[in-house]
Amino acid sequence: MKTNITAKKSARKTPKIRVLIVDDHPLFRAGLHRVLELEPDLEIVGEAANGNEALEKARTLKPDVILMDVNLPNLNGLQVTRELTASRQDVAVIILTAYHDDEQMLHAIRAGGSAYFPKDVDPKELIRAIHQVREGKYVLNDAVLAKPQVANWLINQFTQMPIAATDDAELAFQPLSAREMEILTRITHGKSNKEIARDLGISCQTVKNHMTSILRKLAVNDRTQAAVYALKRGWIRLQDTP
Repeated sequence: MKTNITAKKSARKTPKIRVLIVDDHPLFRAGLHRVLELEPDLEIVGEAANGNEALEKARTLKPDVILMDVNLPNLNGLQVTRELTASRQDVAVIILTAYHDDEQMLHAIRAGGSAYFPKDVDPKELIRAIHQVREGKYVLNDAVLAKPQVANWLINQFTQMPIAATDDAELAFQPLSAREMEILTRITHGKSNKEIARDLGISCQTVKNHMTSILRKLAVNDRTQAAVYALKRGWIRLQDTP
């Protein structure tokens, strides 16, 4: 009898970690897919090529972990991550980016990401991180942190990094809202405040108010600097139609 019970217990398999891949480059998605499908405890439940599709599939497929590119059409990866976090989706997000620096990493973690890697990350390191974030850990650089440690890391980042002239660290590193991203996208395409107001059905004064908030959050002096900031970090793509 004991032998049978033991056999039944050993036959029970640990559920696989369900992974969603989000990237607008088919070749990169295919490469990730090939790497991950070799892992017996990982299951790729879907792929998405833009921000809106990522949100939809995250809600319908209910992955455990999302591999999220920053530079996406529609909504960028930080916006998607922020929306998933706000809606309390039970999912860990690993941010992957071609533009790697500490400030971008800070934005990613504040948006709700659990880990942050450049796209040339070693596959073994990424696979290890998938397991770690599924367990509720955070992976930053070479450190694996629990939630209280991440809070301390954020405080240290605010202390060490230059912030906006207002000295408001909360605003200086807060990812832009969806409306602010809409406005900033149109600015990168050379549109005036009047044109932006007409596109979005809001007043010119409202556009100016949002622009003031954008400049303060990004700690830049003018709309051109804001556009360059967003383009360099992959938040906005010039080929996207505003």
